[in-house]
Amino acid sequence: MSAGYQPKGRLGAIVHSLEETVIAVLMGLMTLVTFINVVLRYGFNSQLIWGLELTLVLFAWLVLFGIAYGFKIVSHLGVDALINLGGKSTRKWLGVAAATVCIVYAALLLKGAWDYWAPFAGLDATTGRWFPTGFANSRDQAWYETEQIPIPFAKDWLEATFNFGEEYEKLPRFIPYAMLPFAVALMLYRIVQLLVRILRGEIDTIIVSHEAEDAVDEAGADIEQSLANEPANEGTK
Repeated sequence: MSAGYQPKGRLGAIVHSLEETVIAVLMGLMTLVTFINVVLRYGFNSQLIWGLELTLVLFAWLVLFGIAYGFKIVSHLGVDALINLGGKSTRKWLGVAAATVCIVYAALLLKGAWDYWAPFAGLDATTGRWFPTGFANSRDQAWYETEQIPIPFAKDWLEATFNFGEEYEKLPRFIPYAMLPFAVALMLYRIVQLLVRILRGEIDTIIVSHEAEDAVDEAGADIEQSLANEPANEGTK
């Protein structure tokens, strides 16, 4: 999935493998739930009533988690026409500037993500317009539930911990919404890592553009070569 990225160290390889596994599992679950729903609908005139909502949640998780993963392996597309006009040193400092702007943006996004999610978990949002200056006494919204998704496990613990012992009929919203602050925090961490890599001279940009075009051209050339060899292979059989 990330041919151009090589993790460093055993721990880095484990984390990298775990991230790719999470992405694969999310995609697999989306496909599986959708497939089961299609079979039930057209074969048995039935459906998983919570299937569509679960698929939407998984898709949102995939997008949010994938953004952070894309920063790590430098796979986000960008326009580098002006960047390539400068020398190596110019590209490096433009990369530093771009990473710094992204860090500021991700920090603002993290505050917003926490402030949105925290009340659903019975926690306090932060004060301050741009950056957190403390915590406000937010209105508890932990009783909000998803529309159809059932609680797969730990129902009693969730009710006692987040809902003052009151019963949950469906999965509380703070669980699917938790991916928002987690993914944004991971995104911020990955952008900081990119900035460090740029300062060390390992890379000089946070985007991939002409490299992606080269990869597509290379893949196309491999396919053409494979097709060209097929007649020859058939003649030797």
